[in-house]
Amino acid sequence: MPQIHARLLAGPAEAERIAALLEAALGEDVPVAWSEIGDPAEIGTDRDALWAVDAYFDDGDPAEIEARIKDILGGDGFAAPMTVEALADIDWVSESLKGLAPVVAGRFVVHGAHDRDKLPAGAIGLEIEANQAFGTGHHPTTWGCLVALSRLVRRRRFAAVLDLGTGSGVLAIAYAKLTGNAVLASDIDPVSTRIAVENAALNGVGRKVEGVTAEGFRHPRLAAGRFDLVLANILAGPLKRLAPEIRARAMPGATVVLSGLLASQAAEVDAAFRAQGFRREAAFVREGWATLVLSLRAHRPTPWWAD
Repeated sequence: MPQIHARLLAGPAEAERIAALLEAALGEDVPVAWSEIGDPAEIGTDRDALWAVDAYFDDGDPAEIEARIKDILGGDGFAAPMTVEALADIDWVSESLKGLAPVVAGRFVVHGAHDRDKLPAGAIGLEIEANQAFGTGHHPTTWGCLVALSRLVRRRRFAAVLDLGTGSGVLAIAYAKLTGNAVLASDIDPVSTRIAVENAALNGVGRKVEGVTAEGFRHPRLAAGRFDLVLANILAGPLKRLAPEIRARAMPGATVVLSGLLASQAAEVDAAFRAQGFRREAAFVREGWATLVLSLRAHRPTPWWAD
């Protein structure tokens, strides 16, 4: 069935409240995002600033979804214009990424097969084609994780690395290519796990990347593991939930790189990990998306991230 897209238009403060109400009522199964859109005059409004709140439902009747949203927001008297429509059943990831230019992130260049021979000297190429798995390097969260990984490995050696929510496998592949060491890559989606393993082989590190399909740490390889570097580019909600489990499987002095969260969600994710004893070392924000680097090491200043 086609995905259902609901969009509401409002001013910035109202949009933030709408997004918060929808997130609370709809839960993590319905992604909700809010962002500033183009010139309000172009879409026929006299608001000083116009923001869109977008919610994506896996399926359902548009009329029923519209009624449900109105019911959620009704108590607050919102009058935001709303559209609800079924999206065409198209692989939007593949369609949108065809022909995209390579992305430079730290020491890495993420590219498609058509740019394989165009890498700059000294760059570490990560060949990731458009597919159904998250993680092509073009999204700000993947970029942030790759930049953090480049800088971390320049300063530290890691004994056991986990890419939690691996998607396309790009972060696991990056670590394996950069260090020559093994890495464990897990995802809740078996399609993503398969694609990650295939991408690792394509990038020449098939023997270094071990893929497992699991929800959180519900797999013997994960449950028994102890890690000193965890890369987790997922979503704010799962990150907060998984904070205690990540801490329980963290070696002394372990580092975590967290992304998949909006800049507005960074403080709450940071707080969840601080409650487990982690301390922030660095943060990156790109196009409204945040990447956090935290560790169990003694606190140290962050300027070394810029060198």
